[in-house]
Amino acid sequence: MNPPQPLPRPAIAAIAFAFLVTMLGTTLPTPLYAIYSARLDFSELTVTILFAVYALGVVGALLCFGRLSDQVGRRPVLVAATALAGLSAVLFLLPPSLPLLVVARVVSGLAAGLMSGTGTAALIDAFAPERRTTAGALAVGANAGGLAVGTLLAGIVAELAGAPLVVPYGVHLALAVVAAAGLYAFVPAPEHAGRASVRFQRLSVPAEIRGAFVRAVLAAGSGFAAIGVLTAVSSLFLARALHHDSHALAGFVVFLAFGGMALGQLAARGTGPRTAIVVGCAGLVVAAATLALALAAVLLVPLLVAAAVLGLASGLCLNAGLALTVEQAEPVSRGAVSSSFFAGLYLMLAVPAIGVGLLASAIGLRDAGLVFVAAAAVLVAVVGVLTLRSARRPVALAA
Repeated sequence: MNPPQPLPRPAIAAIAFAFLVTMLGTTLPTPLYAIYSARLDFSELTVTILFAVYALGVVGALLCFGRLSDQVGRRPVLVAATALAGLSAVLFLLPPSLPLLVVARVVSGLAAGLMSGTGTAALIDAFAPERRTTAGALAVGANAGGLAVGTLLAGIVAELAGAPLVVPYGVHLALAVVAAAGLYAFVPAPEHAGRASVRFQRLSVPAEIRGAFVRAVLAAGSGFAAIGVLTAVSSLFLARALHHDSHALAGFVVFLAFGGMALGQLAARGTGPRTAIVVGCAGLVVAAATLALALAAVLLVPLLVAAAVLGLASGLCLNAGLALTVEQAEPVSRGAVSSSFFAGLYLMLAVPAIGVGLLASAIGLRDAGLVFVAAAAVLVAVVGVLTLRSARRPVALAA
């Protein structure tokens, strides 16, 4: 693939909008899990598995198609991701059943997997090299912004609309159609597309950034793990422990986390990547302690504070991780590095969610959440210490 040329603003806007719309669809079900649970008699384990199969779909897409945009160009993969997002909306619009919801979540995960790696690489390609920091911030903003808007939209609609399991997905389907049209209209087709290799691919990371890559994935992934626990349990925790049946409130809790992530990446722009990771790790420890307080004492305010701090700290780590990894990769391997990065994050998102569900059946939802929050806090503290030590060694960052 030839070295990318900066793109005009309409093309950048089209990519960012498609990114946002695709990620928006992945969190629409989050505040609706209590409704699904009541209608279909779901247990805590079922709800967390529904959340986790999405993350596994993301990882599957990244592993099978992680290098695809490096081979055939960015636009075809962006369009495919947006089409899958529209398909997931159609599946959610059908009369709900557990098998159908599993399929819909997997399709949504595939869409997010294609978009996470390719959308990030496409936005970084779209800017001049000296503006890679702006590109990385826009990519994280579109990603986290979509996640935040999706859960808030679904929560408000569920509170106000007469068809809470229909209207949010209808809106998402319409947005996906607009996003696909925008990609075709404004994003240029690849000039010299290669042959696609659709198979399990070993995602590689250049040797010169592997140390930074591991620390970045562990730091940002710890934030994703804690957010995974929060997202998987918050709706049921609010309804069953706090006796708050407001779907808008359930959506708002997760909105705080993902909205905070978008703000955190903006704060990271004026900070060196390693400093941002250290500060982010410290913030994640504080967020984990506050979330543990909320779960142990059954309190709403600490839950809201924990969600906001968790998002801000995760945004710092995520932005710094992109700066130390994807932004340093050559264009020919940027899609693979981006996909490797997000594959690590979503694995760390899925495993705690499944673990909480399994453990909840034995010791209860709150205690299971406490166990995994404590584990995330220990991990992120270790990563922060390792990053501080590595700061003694100079790192040559690309312009």
